[in-house]
Amino acid sequence: MAFALPVWLALHDELLAPDSADTLDDFDDDALFQMFHLTRPCVAFVADAVRIRMKNAAFGSPAAADAAVMVALNYYAHGATSADVLQRLGPAGLADPPAAICTVSEVIAGMADQFISFPLLRDAKLHVAAKIKRACGIPHALGVLAPAHFRIRASPYEKETFRSFVNSLGYTTVVSQLICDSEGNVLSVEKCCVGGTREQEMWESSFKGREMEEELHGPYWVIGGKGYHLSKHVMTPVSEPANDMEIRFNEAHAKIHDVIRTTLGSMKRRFRCLMQLGFAQECSLDKKADIIKACCVLHNIAKKFSVPAPPAAGKIEPLHPGNQNSVPFNVNPEALQARQELIQRYFSNSKDPPSKANMGENP
Repeated sequence: MAFALPVWLALHDELLAPDSADTLDDFDDDALFQMFHLTRPCVAFVADAVRIRMKNAAFGSPAAADAAVMVALNYYAHGATSADVLQRLGPAGLADPPAAICTVSEVIAGMADQFISFPLLRDAKLHVAAKIKRACGIPHALGVLAPAHFRIRASPYEKETFRSFVNSLGYTTVVSQLICDSEGNVLSVEKCCVGGTREQEMWESSFKGREMEEELHGPYWVIGGKGYHLSKHVMTPVSEPANDMEIRFNEAHAKIHDVIRTTLGSMKRRFRCLMQLGFAQECSLDKKADIIKACCVLHNIAKKFSVPAPPAAGKIEPLHPGNQNSVPFNVNPEALQARQELIQRYFSNSKDPPSKANMGENP
């Protein structure tokens, strides 16, 4: 669950109000989905939530605040603001749409504390871990960890800066750290770094990484790919499986790790701005971070409203394989033993791991 049920119910009752109805009345349901890739109740919920947090201070009136939300949602859905949306907004239209998008993105990103929730209480941890175990057979996991790369444009004339944005596949990106559950809910999103940043470096400097490695979340781990170091709290695949047990473990690991791919694929279909975030400079990535976090918040809200993903448009790149560990590192012997014991206990027989139908949403 992306956020606690009592919080969801309280916000649902408070925010599903008629305040944004006038703005949305200009759109029929099909046009609304085409323009925002969200349904009418979902858009109304988001508009009211943003308006409450802005208190109209940024735009001067409720109508202008709603217009700003419509412009931002349209940008997230298509990577650009359509003239049709601006025309339909009429007198409530905005003189500076890019500034409105920045303001709304900052507000929605600030809603992450309510709509993006890593399991903290014992029951929540048990619930998330049980679902992951049912999906792939790996126990005691609180989520799936991966780097999320988003294409940007960087100036090739600023050679040193440009190089820092080039990821291991050779194109320019920014990268964030994502953790999601087995159903594709985003549980944590942190960082907005240049594309050349290694995921292990992000993990070690992230709030969630420090919390996990300092034992603040108890005897649990997250499931990470080959770009991470095996530790007491990051479960990586076996690099060179030597027997059937290790092969079965790696297959289970790959199945659950694929949830990140389907989640990012779904997000990039719904929020096509994530396919190309535009020009970026290393010294000013805060605006990109706000857009990425805002889209994660909206992704979780869309899942709560059971909003279908829009049809695929163009090719969505596969999950970034990560920076492979080219430099030898000392594996924690306790972590190595823990993984081996887990493999022997849960993957010693040939029972097929759960099917992909139990996990996430198909892209």
